[in-house]
Amino acid sequence: MKCVICKHGETSRGTTTVTLERDASTIVFKNVPADICDNCGEKYIDSATTKKLLSEANEMIRNGTEVDIRSYRPAA
Repeated sequence: MKCVICKHGETSRGTTTVTLERDASTIVFKNVPADICDNCGEKYIDSATTKKLLSEANEMIRNGTEVDIRSYRPAA
């Protein structure tokens, strides 16, 4: 797909790191699948992956996690 940010690059599949912060909690997911622009580096994460990341982060925050770093695991 054409990058909507730079309007010049094309995206291709890769992985990225996503950091989510809320109040005193910081959650880092590594190896998250994304489409990445070959020109500007903008990353696009699909809605299913985003929903899973937010769900996992919310659960960790509810359990009192302050800092967590983990590899992303796709849904089974």
